[in-house]
Amino acid sequence: MTRKNAPALRIRRARAGDASGIAVLCGQLGYPVSAAQMTARLRQVLRQKNGACFVAEGRGRDVIGWVHVSFRPLLEVDQRAEIDGIIVAENARSTGVGARLLAEAEKWARHMHCKGVSLRSNVIREKAHEFYLHQGYEHYKTQKAFRKAL
Repeated sequence: MTRKNAPALRIRRARAGDASGIAVLCGQLGYPVSAAQMTARLRQVLRQKNGACFVAEGRGRDVIGWVHVSFRPLLEVDQRAEIDGIIVAENARSTGVGARLLAEAEKWARHMHCKGVSLRSNVIREKAHEFYLHQGYEHYKTQKAFRKAL
């Protein structure tokens, strides 16, 4: 489906050279990170056997979106993938980029024999929630998140 004003788009595996573009998008999501920090993080992610990172490349070969998907065997449920992060550039939202990124992550998950895909989204991201519902995801649980610095 082609949408009006949709940017020229190519979805591909992320490469080390995409780190600065990915870092800019992280800042738009509220997670500022330097290009150097992202370079180190991306190198780790690209080495994962149980994960993948895809980018959406716009008309000028700029990174206008990314999705990071992974899985790990769990005892309580069949193997499923998790969308660890997804973002589309502010100026490319609502043009189909996010749907294409999710579709690529889901394709990868099927290839990895996952039985489903899950994701988490901050309660304040209401537009994102509507997007996920529109993409066929269901809201099945509300929970609290905890973390501890090491």
